[in-house]
Amino acid sequence: MATGFCGNCSRLLKEFTAHFRKVYREIEQQIREVFRELSQCTCFRTTPERMFLRRMTQEFPSLHLLYEDETQLLDQESLRGLNSLASSENTNLQMTAAMYYLHLSHHLKSPLPDAFMEPVMALLLSTDLNVQKTISLSLVNLLVKNNVCKELVIEMGMLVPILELFQSGDATGQCHSCACVTMLASSESNREAITTDGIIPLLALAKSYDPQVQQSATWALLHLTQSESSIRILCQAGAIPVLVLLLQSSDSEVQFYSCTALCNIAAVQEHHPKLLSIGGHFLLKSLLTLMSSPVQKNSNQACRCLETFSKNVLIQEQLMDLDCVLPLKALLKTSSPESAITLLSALSARPPNNDILVSEGLLDEIGQLLHHHRCSSVIITHSGKIITDLCSSCEGQQSSTLSDETLLHVTTHLHHLMTWDPLKSTLSVTITSDQVSRLVKLLGQTQYPQLSYNSAAIISKLEMTGKMAQLLRPHYITMLEYLLVFLKSKDVNFQQLGIVTILNLKKDEDFSSLLANSKLELQLWMVHVQTEETRRLLQKIEPLSPSSVNL
Repeated sequence: MATGFCGNCSRLLKEFTAHFRKVYREIEQQIREVFRELSQCTCFRTTPERMFLRRMTQEFPSLHLLYEDETQLLDQESLRGLNSLASSENTNLQMTAAMYYLHLSHHLKSPLPDAFMEPVMALLLSTDLNVQKTISLSLVNLLVKNNVCKELVIEMGMLVPILELFQSGDATGQCHSCACVTMLASSESNREAITTDGIIPLLALAKSYDPQVQQSATWALLHLTQSESSIRILCQAGAIPVLVLLLQSSDSEVQFYSCTALCNIAAVQEHHPKLLSIGGHFLLKSLLTLMSSPVQKNSNQACRCLETFSKNVLIQEQLMDLDCVLPLKALLKTSSPESAITLLSALSARPPNNDILVSEGLLDEIGQLLHHHRCSSVIITHSGKIITDLCSSCEGQQSSTLSDETLLHVTTHLHHLMTWDPLKSTLSVTITSDQVSRLVKLLGQTQYPQLSYNSAAIISKLEMTGKMAQLLRPHYITMLEYLLVFLKSKDVNFQQLGIVTILNLKKDEDFSSLLANSKLELQLWMVHVQTEETRRLLQKIEPLSPSSVNL
């Protein structure tokens, strides 16, 4: 049977296999000898210890075969042996029990019986740091796999020795204990117990110079921001300045955990004053910097956090002053632009921001975004909202503050985007009566022909639903006058656009009724006659080949 390997690779694999088997047999023999000597020593006076060690001596080399039959690992004989070893004053015996739990934590598939938690408690109270580290790691594994009840861990008082491990000064032990707290904090009923005694030492570990300890502590703090009550205690304990500083950590995971925690805190508006009390807009600047992170989940999370803050008008002003548009435009070009377009949508809802958004070329970016993300409902919805918001900024007295160039820019891009059916549908649904009024007013801007042309082009693309017709009806008489100017124009493009717009509006019977016997209808007939006459005259001319005409 062919193996797919060349002769040299086959030889190397065979040599490696032989060497591995030799090393494994040597380790197996050493382990067997250790347990044999332990079981024969007179130190083991109690029967459960001797029986458990004898069993370990006999079965350790083949424990991997017993994992399928968990009853042999969790029977009463094992429990008695573990209780005796865990309560022994001999740290070597304690370590034997801790190692047994570590093996269990890796391979156990069913819930650990409650009775087997008693030795765990005894081992957590051991005076030996290595025993504590081993059993805390075992507990983490069991919690992750839901092999033990989280509430039972708290009820048995295990949180106290777990938190005491924070003070050990050992990075591994601190990481294990932080992981335990994290897993326990996923249960809402446990958070009160953890926040009572665990926040201050967690905040201290979050300032650690050890990156793994800092990461583990920040992860635990994040899990404590899952409820308003624990958030309130965190803020009272001074968590906000610590989390804000962690945004500048060199560890990307620490940045993500701290940013997510701050996002959860920001969701409760009563904490905004504390969040923003750090001088020099430090929090907002840190989040804007994180938005430029090469780690996409971090940049997206920073956007989400800022979007939560953006409900505050003062914060929006500060964000615009800090030139937030540039990094947001950069994020629109990434593979996951949803968070950036969501934040921009929130910013465009405030009219004073829109002139800046337009001048920064946001409409160009949205056009490219829609071209590459045609199936994303989030992107289509928020893009449509931004465009309609930019149009609404042209309304009323505020329109006087917008330059003609800005208005032209908005309407040009809106006309272009209206050629795309999904966005056309979105805009036709979201457009307001004020925006329709402004479009009609711009339609009559004869002193700015291109602005008038763009407005007509947008109206010609509107979906004439019942709602849209209702919005347009108050303006039909005015629109008849404006469209008459289009048909009288010497520019054939204006004439054609006027006809297309009339055809769209005629889908509403009310417009058709007004059109009948009007000056506009008469002009339509005159254009028709002129066109027919032109066509008749052209037919008398010998047809030219398109290739012979220099276009």
